[in-house]
Amino acid sequence: MAMVCLSDFEAYAKKYLPKIAWDFFAAGADDCSTRDENILAYKRIRFRPRMLRDVSVMDIRTKLLGTEISFPVGIAPTGFHQLAWPDGEKSTARAAKAMNTCYIASTYSTCTLEEISAAAPGGLRWFQLYIHRNRAVSQQLVQRAEALGFQGLVLTADLPYTGKRRDDVRNGFRLPPHMTLKNLEGAFEVCKMSLLDPSVTWNDIYWLRSLTHLPIIIKGILTKEDAELAARHGVQGIIVSNHGGRQLDGGPATIDALVEVVEAVQGRVEVYLDGGIRKGSDVLKALALGAKCVFIGRPALWGLAYKGEEGLQDVLRILQDEFRLSMALAG
Repeated sequence: MAMVCLSDFEAYAKKYLPKIAWDFFAAGADDCSTRDENILAYKRIRFRPRMLRDVSVMDIRTKLLGTEISFPVGIAPTGFHQLAWPDGEKSTARAAKAMNTCYIASTYSTCTLEEISAAAPGGLRWFQLYIHRNRAVSQQLVQRAEALGFQGLVLTADLPYTGKRRDDVRNGFRLPPHMTLKNLEGAFEVCKMSLLDPSVTWNDIYWLRSLTHLPIIIKGILTKEDAELAARHGVQGIIVSNHGGRQLDGGPATIDALVEVVEAVQGRVEVYLDGGIRKGSDVLKALALGAKCVFIGRPALWGLAYKGEEGLQDVLRILQDEFRLSMALAG
C-alpha cells in the first residue's frame, strides 16, 4: 500500500493497532467537537496565492529559540509511545534527529529520559513537564532533563485534571503490565493521573525558573489574556494547544485561537501551535497566521504504528514535501 498522505497512516494505525491503543490515541473529550474542530477549522481558511514570484529556490528552515531545524514541524509531546511501536520514544527521538527537527518528550514516556537521549545523541529535544503534587518528583525530572542535554522545558498548563474521554472510560484504559511510565517509576503508582497538582498557578513559573536554566515554553494557551500573562511571567515560548481536543470540549480550534495569541505577545515570545495539522498546506496556514513552527501529535503516533522510526520519518517527509509545494504554489 502506497503511503501518500497522513490519512493513509491514520487508516493503517486504525486497522492494525489494538482497539484499546487506537481508542486512547484517537480519543477526544466528551463529544469530541473540539478535537474535530481542530481539523475542520483549517478547511475554512483560504489562501490568497500570488503568481510569477520565482519559486525556483526555497528555504524552509527555521529556528526554535535560536536552534535551527530543517523545516517548521516538530513532534508534540504524547504519552505511551510503546503502545504504537515496541521501541517507543527511542524510535521517535531517532526519527526527529534524522529529520533534523525538535522532539518534545513527554513526562508520560514509556522510555527513560536517559534512553531517549542515548538513542539520538545530539538531537534537539525539549522535555514536557506535568507538575505533580509531590514537587520533588517534578524538580528531579527537570534537573535530569537539563543534565541530559534537553534544551527546553515545556510546561503543560491545561491538565489540572484529565478530561473525560469516553472510550477510555468504556475500555477501562490502563497500560499493559509490561509497560511502565519509566520516568516516574518508584515515585508513585503508575497511571494515577490524580497525582497531578491542580493547584498550579502562574506563580509556579517562578518556581520552575529557580530550578533550571532551560528556557520555559508554556503549552495550552488559547486566549490573549493568558498569552499576555505568559509573556509577563518571562516564558520564552507559547504552544497554542487544546491538548488535541482531549481536555475541555467546546474550546476554540487552535488555528482560530492563534491570531489573538500572536497579536497579544507582539514578538516578545515565540508562538507555536499544535492540533489538527494533517497536510503541508495546514503548516503554511499556521505560519501565515503567525506561528513560528507547528507540532504534530497523533500523526507521529500513526507513523510509529506503521513502521517505527522509518514510518515517522515518512510522515515528516510527506509534510515537508507538501509544505514546500504549498509554499511554491502560494507564491
